[in-house]
Amino acid sequence: MKENLSNCPVCGNKLKIVKYSCDSCHTEISGDFTQDNFSNLTQDQKKFMEIFILKRGSIKEIEKELGISYPTVRSKLDDLINALGHKVEANTSKIEILEMLNSGEITSEEATRLLSQL
Repeated sequence: MKENLSNCPVCGNKLKIVKYSCDSCHTEISGDFTQDNFSNLTQDQKKFMEIFILKRGSIKEIEKELGISYPTVRSKLDDLINALGHKVEANTSKIEILEMLNSGEITSEEATRLLSQL
């Protein structure tokens, strides 16, 4: 079975669901149905969300599972938040960056890069 489409493969606009059918009894239901925000996620975003949930939001564990750095995890999380239709809060503060460095969540190179982006 094919994955649910959320955008038109021709023009890229959002698709709407107009028909459901049952393979078992062949019932068909027509109408104008909306998709939830999760339907708009890419496969990569869905996979990241699954790992995020399985690791209970532990960025350290997500880093290990995916083999990526703290800033990359944060970037993927921000991307997911945006894709779900929410606004990402302002960048991490200097104090948060220094706390992450102190706790070993990020390296000094990552801290330097994050501080330079503020």
